[in-house]
Amino acid sequence: MKKAEQALQLLQALKNVYPAAHCALIYRNPWQLLVATILSAQCTDKRVNLVTEKLFKILPSPEQMAAASQEQVEDLIHSTGFFRNKAKNLIRCAEQVLTRHQGEVPADLDALVALNGVGRKTANVVLGNAYEIPGMVVDTHVKRLARRFGWTKSNNPEQIERELSRLLPASDWTQCGHTLIAHGRARCKAPTPTCSSCPIIDLCPRIGVDNSR
Repeated sequence: MKKAEQALQLLQALKNVYPAAHCALIYRNPWQLLVATILSAQCTDKRVNLVTEKLFKILPSPEQMAAASQEQVEDLIHSTGFFRNKAKNLIRCAEQVLTRHQGEVPADLDALVALNGVGRKTANVVLGNAYEIPGMVVDTHVKRLARRFGWTKSNNPEQIERELSRLLPASDWTQCGHTLIAHGRARCKAPTPTCSSCPIIDLCPRIGVDNSR
């Protein structure tokens, strides 16, 4: 069986195990998803959702965020960590969305990564979940599992994104991220996966397990 066929078989098995895997961030529109994803860096989705519940009541749109003071935003997002840098990026990002894109979050990867605080992972989260445009998200879970499954040997997130995008059809890109994240949190953990209880162990090639920690 070819590598792509094996990858699809394994991914489908994981989809069957985690049929409800989805973006855990709570949002109402692309701007709120962009903000929540920026805040999720080095922070749990659960914590971000607690913070954005209040944040979006006070600063729900790019207009309000751009008009806010650094101190106000820092106070609202303090518990997400790295709050000073995140606040600076959020305010500048809001200004850029207003001046460059008429207040609408762009549905384009290059335009998204040109915004302050937005990398390829964040851009792909927004594309895949807010706009239903295929986006291959590579976070720590996806990186770890892709190496363990033998889908990549790279440690570079952008290289992994390219390799997984070539390996899997675009129609699977967005859900692949949700599914691998769910499995990474539940069983295929760092540094040691719980292989003894893994429901897809018979399909796991176990390539690079020792090197993926």
